[in-house]
Amino acid sequence: MAKIAILLDTDFEQVEYTQTNDLLKAKGHQTTLITTQPQKQVRGLNHTDPADTFTADLLIGEANAADYDAIVLPGGGANADVLRANTDAQAMVKAFMNVGKPVAAICHAPWIFADTEIARGKKLTAYKTIATDLKNAGAQFEDKSVVIDGNLITSRQPEDIPDFAEAIDQALTK
Repeated sequence: MAKIAILLDTDFEQVEYTQTNDLLKAKGHQTTLITTQPQKQVRGLNHTDPADTFTADLLIGEANAADYDAIVLPGGGANADVLRANTDAQAMVKAFMNVGKPVAAICHAPWIFADTEIARGKKLTAYKTIATDLKNAGAQFEDKSVVIDGNLITSRQPEDIPDFAEAIDQALTK
């Protein structure tokens, strides 16, 4: 059983958190919801409509990348835009990258790879509206449900969640 950190700010695409989380738990993995929000309250969205509120397990400052086997970044434009500029979120993603642990991002979440320079030279996918940003950051963009490059796992959108969760599970059970 792997321990997986799921990192969110707020106003994330809810299904990218809930369905991915459920599929990973069904495979026997343990997940921990980590947030940058000081009150630990995060809100999901159904596209742009408010959805459910969740209470995170930990604040990002309380979390240690060494305690987890992988990190998952659900998308949603607002959530991803905040995380990409958050130095604590950047540091956490880099910590996983630096030791070769799986870093999985879906939809808008791969934006953080542009701001951390992780995108340079990597094959990635993401939601179509950020393809140019990733290319400008040096990534090779591929329009596929899942793209794996080393320990990076990326997916485009909610319809890709089953493939995304399967790729994460496969990376953890190698």
